Amino acid sequence: MHAEHRHQAILRRLRDEGSLRVSDFAAELGVSPVTIRRDVEILADRGLVARVHGGAMLPETWAETASADADPASPTRGRERVIGLIVPSADYYFPEVIKGAREAAAARNVRLVLDISGYDADEERAQVERMIGDGVDGLLVVPTGPRGWYEQLPVPVVIVERRPESDEMAGIDHVVSDHVHGARLAVRHLAEAGRTRLALLVRGTSPTAQWITEGFEAGVRAAGLEAPLPVSVLDTGDAGPGSPEYDDPVEELLDAAAAGRVDAVIAHPDNHALALLRRLRARSVQVPGDVAIVAYDDEVAGLADIPLSAIAPAKHEVGASAVELLVRRIEHPDAPRHRLFVLPRLRVRSSSGG
Repeated sequence: MHAEHRHQAILRRLRDEGSLRVSDFAAELGVSPVTIRRDVEILADRGLVARVHGGAMLPETWAETASADADPASPTRGRERVIGLIVPSADYYFPEVIKGAREAAAARNVRLVLDISGYDADEERAQVERMIGDGVDGLLVVPTGPRGWYEQLPVPVVIVERRPESDEMAGIDHVVSDHVHGARLAVRHLAEAGRTRLALLVRGTSPTAQWITEGFEAGVRAAGLEAPLPVSVLDTGDAGPGSPEYDDPVEELLDAAAAGRVDAVIAHPDNHALALLRRLRARSVQVPGDVAIVAYDDEVAGLADIPLSAIAPAKHEVGASAVELLVRRIEHPDAPRHRLFVLPRLRVRSSSGG
């Protein structure tokens, strides 16, 4: 169906019923919700319809339901602003990001709509399209798959907790924890505590592993520390205890610690740090006497029987900053783009001599 025919169909429906829902009308016409949403935007720019969350109304119908202080010359003014947030998980790391975003949105009288992709790129794309079809004004996304297609969306997007690479996606704003800084902070703390033989245990499949490794290696070079192992970065992949992928590098690290060749470990994520603590103690390696530990993420590190020092990304601030940046982008579409790096903090506890 030609665009002009769709526009006429939208106006007829609104004249007949006073309002329509984008997703339902798209299904009725056999087109995508994104197409109908764009049609509504065009008609709203012409002053023929009023956009509302998830649909459209005739301006006069909207005026009857709008708040008394709405500007009658601007039919979209006064409607509820809605932004979507898509994260891969609500179980680990991201709950505090969600909380920060929710509180920042509430402070601006913005409604936040949440969905969980489950680290499924296809599901993530479907959620984005569904939210746009429902009429969100902008999106906050923690991407799982390729990101280039986000530049083609009809609403502003802020990428959250995924670091831009080179000039990738120059037209999209980013808010991300600076994990390179976080790892360097951990190395500096251990070096200042007199530790000289450092190793990094990292889950290499994590999106942050690359940056933690980069920060660790840069920190070790800057501190002039020796390499205690042939390879001081030990990668457990995406495996867990009981699998060779996990047990082989961990056993290599345990052997080096028991022999005194390693006197400090940065372990990512928290659950790997807790498991390492248990296995060191089973080998009669004293923490922090023989080996200091700094966990990375600080989700549960402080709950260990020897509370673990940890690098704590400012997750709440990341979520809040992402909302602020997205609202600013919605209000000022042509403003300069931002790449905001939020610095993690070190929380010193017993495991590193604190």
